Amino acid sequence: MPSDHILIVEDEIKLAELLRDYLESAGYQTRMMHTGYGVVNAVRQNPPSLILLDLMLPGVDGTEICREIRSFTSIPIIMVTARVDEVDRVVGLEIGADDYVCKPFSPREVVARVHAVLRRGKHQAKDPSTIATGPITVNLDEHWARVNDEPLELTTSEFALLATLVRRPNRVFSRAELLDRVQGDHHEGYDRTIDTHIKNLRKKLRCVLGEQDIIVTVYSVGYKLQDSD
Repeated sequence: MPSDHILIVEDEIKLAELLRDYLESAGYQTRMMHTGYGVVNAVRQNPPSLILLDLMLPGVDGTEICREIRSFTSIPIIMVTARVDEVDRVVGLEIGADDYVCKPFSPREVVARVHAVLRRGKHQAKDPSTIATGPITVNLDEHWARVNDEPLELTTSEFALLATLVRRPNRVFSRAELLDRVQGDHHEGYDRTIDTHIKNLRKKLRCVLGEQDIIVTVYSVGYKLQDSD
């Protein structure tokens, strides 16, 4: 049974309690907060395994909370939102969310998303612990990535994406394939999510490599990691 600790930040108390009941039935420990006030400090003082974060919160907006949390930790964040526009989903991913769930939703789907996000890091240990290609080194056991020996601060989704590309340099992955690797089997099929994760990953790589872009877009197909060798 899972023993991970999930922080539920949701102002609709009945919905938060419903999510709590389903997650605890699945074996997770939970904690609930119903406003944006104090969330960042709570995460600093008692880091959860994953955060379910509503975008529209009283006090402090979920978007601002996500930005602040991403400034000091890569704890997985799944955004919960009533906004269905593509731009809102993209903004959430661009500021560091690993996944999103749109209301109304099935609580079972949320549990499946939580399980998939947490499972990614745990199952990577079955692969060789350290993978390297060109300037990039990824350690799956210790969950770190370096470029030219400089550490990269990555979200869970960005790390899973980079590890997938590093394992098979020059191999072209479709967006759908990458989405399966990053989000698992339980996703909505919105494969343009990967474009946002790639954009964020490229930005972080360029901070070390300059304008050199080693993640190559193969138009109408997907992406590959260009092996400098």
